[in-house]
Amino acid sequence: MTEPDVTFATLDPDSEELFQRLGSLLGVSGFGINLITLQPRQRLRVHVHERQEEVYAVLDGELTLVVEGEEHRLGPGNYARVGPVTRRQVVNRAPERLVLLVVGASAANVHESRDALAWETWEDDGEGRPPQEVALPQDLPAS
Repeated sequence: MTEPDVTFATLDPDSEELFQRLGSLLGVSGFGINLITLQPRQRLRVHVHERQEEVYAVLDGELTLVVEGEEHRLGPGNYARVGPVTRRQVVNRAPERLVLLVVGASAANVHESRDALAWETWEDDGEGRPPQEVALPQDLPAS
């Protein structure tokens, strides 16, 4: 049996760093993932990616996402996707800090959401089956 391929890290929204490159910390190679913390009135450059699409997830604060000059406000629990060749800017107009999780990947690489195998229990040692063929487990008992 091979060793599990897993890496753990901890988010630090109180860091003084503007960008925390979580993908590098975790050894991710298929996509980029960053924690961005902006203080009140801070903003990033207007930018565009030739091939990369990005998802911005608001963890804390209020994001003003400017897309092709039009402002969109998103609060905690909201997220947005911006495709390649679309100009965007991340802005914090709010009086509190803004904490974002940003995931980026090449839009040319098609994600395979059905490439998984599943098992009923940890004791199952077969080859696994497509997840949609395996029932969800029962909820954990109340403690």
